[in-house]
Amino acid sequence: MDFSPWVLFTDIGLISLLLLVGTIIRAKVKFIQQMFLPASIIAGLLALLLGPNGLGLLPFSDQIKVYPAILIAVIFGTLPLLSPRIDWNAIKTRVGSMWSYSQIAMVLMWGGGLLFALLLINPFWDVHDGFGLLLAAGFVGGHGTAAAIGATFEQNGWEEATSLAMTSATVGIMSAILIGILFIKWGSSKGHTSFLASFKDLPDELRTGLIPPESRTKSETDTVSSISIDPYVFHLSIITIIAMGGYYLSQLGATLLPSVVIPAFSLAFLVGLFVKKILNSTNTDKYVSKDVVSRISGSATDILVAFGIGSISIAVVLDYAVPLLMLFVFGLVYAFLFFAVFSKKFFPEYWFEKGIFTWGWTTGTVAMGMALLRIVDPKSESKTLDDYSLAYIPIAPVEIMLVTFAPMLVLSSQGFIFVAITFAFAFVIYLMAIKNKWLNRKA
Repeated sequence: MDFSPWVLFTDIGLISLLLLVGTIIRAKVKFIQQMFLPASIIAGLLALLLGPNGLGLLPFSDQIKVYPAILIAVIFGTLPLLSPRIDWNAIKTRVGSMWSYSQIAMVLMWGGGLLFALLLINPFWDVHDGFGLLLAAGFVGGHGTAAAIGATFEQNGWEEATSLAMTSATVGIMSAILIGILFIKWGSSKGHTSFLASFKDLPDELRTGLIPPESRTKSETDTVSSISIDPYVFHLSIITIIAMGGYYLSQLGATLLPSVVIPAFSLAFLVGLFVKKILNSTNTDKYVSKDVVSRISGSATDILVAFGIGSISIAVVLDYAVPLLMLFVFGLVYAFLFFAVFSKKFFPEYWFEKGIFTWGWTTGTVAMGMALLRIVDPKSESKTLDDYSLAYIPIAPVEIMLVTFAPMLVLSSQGFIFVAITFAFAFVIYLMAIKNKWLNRKA
């Protein structure tokens, strides 16, 4: 199929149709409500079933595997615009436990997943040296990071990387919700939850995904007058320029250093920081609404998830079925240990709420962690999300470096060096947690 603007329009139209169908299914089908699956996951599974990689009933183009790599540049480009001003004192004192706990969990999944594969998978199966990175790319990173890692490896000759990374993200996000719900049912029955007496007490809006008028919250939208420019067009223009800047810098880097591939999403993050600096220095940041930017980023994420799942090659997944299963089991056991064991050591209060939130983002995405947290802490009384939003400020640069440089080190045959770096970094943070009393070793 020759690609044209009309082909792009058709792809977007088809995925939009499936997103609406997914929303209706979530709102009406009791079985799906009990699973708490997001509409984007449902849409992606329908795209996989009915699209070219399934029954072939929907005429998606072969470009649907490219769209996630573009959308992840949009998502990473918005991060600086959404970040609050850094309060290092609060990070060091109030949220020290959350920062150290979350940073160790993230870093060790990257290094631990690669080490597990290098020792127990790669010697026995014919897989790429970077196979172990697919775990953290999909579980900790979600479909966005999976798209980024997959694109980087594809550019260096590993053609199956994106399908495998998207599979990892899909398994992770479904495990986050399905297994997370089981944990919540168990925790509420055992009295571990502080704010949820019974799982049956959940409001209908969490089950159906539809918010009634009386429960809706207002957002700040009109920072510019629609007489001049529509607020959404204004914000979308800023975000698109940031993502485009990342792409062109990536192309420039490829020209200057042909042997080094710097992903567009990483450079989009840097462009976003530059734009944020300009907005702050010119006192124009007050005209950029975080609510609108967040909505655009969330929309890009939903579309990315749907396209990402729909682009999975079932044949490739079946070829890698056994090593993938081994990797996923390791990842789930790892995430469970942080939820059930280490959360008690780092958080004397509200360990279950903070642990279930961490389960959600270490297997799926932060959005999945927020969904699980809202079930057990609907009024945000544990301050888990407040603490994490502050803790993520110093975590974000580390995550960007991991996603950017992990594939580079693996491609240059330095996989074990990367493992050593991640383990050493985690150990230093652990010592900091002990020194600053962020860790309760007696728990």
